[in-house]
Amino acid sequence: QVQVVESGGGLVQAGGSLRLSCAASGSIQDINGMRWYRQVPGNQRELVAGITRAGSTNYADSVKGRFTISRDNAKNTVYLQMNSLKPEDTAVYYCNADILLWGHIYSKTYWGQGTQVTVSS
Repeated sequence: QVQVVESGGGLVQAGGSLRLSCAASGSIQDINGMRWYRQVPGNQRELVAGITRAGSTNYADSVKGRFTISRDNAKNTVYLQMNSLKPEDTAVYYCNADILLWGHIYSKTYWGQGTQVTVSS
C-alpha cells in the first residue's frame, strides 16, 4: 500500500556535499512528521533530523549547521542536504514518515530501505 524510497547516497570526499531524497507513494491522505536517521553497523540507529508538516525542524547536535532538512508536501518527499561532510557521517541513512492512509483513522510510521553514504578522508 505504501512505499518509502530513499535515493541520493554515494561516495564523497570529506568536505563534499550530497543531497538525499525520500519519496513516499501509495494511498496517502496526509503525512505528518518526516525524519532522517542513520546507522553504523554495531551501533543503534540515531536521529539526524526531523521536520513537521508545517516545516518546523530539529537536528542532532553533530549535524547542526552542516545538514538541512526540507520537504515538498505536494510530492510527499523529504530531502536532506548534507554539506561539509566528515568521515564520521559515513552510515546507512534511513527516512521515515508518519503516514495517514485513505480510509484509516490513525497514521502509522513507515520506513525506507536505506541508502549508503560513505565519506572518504
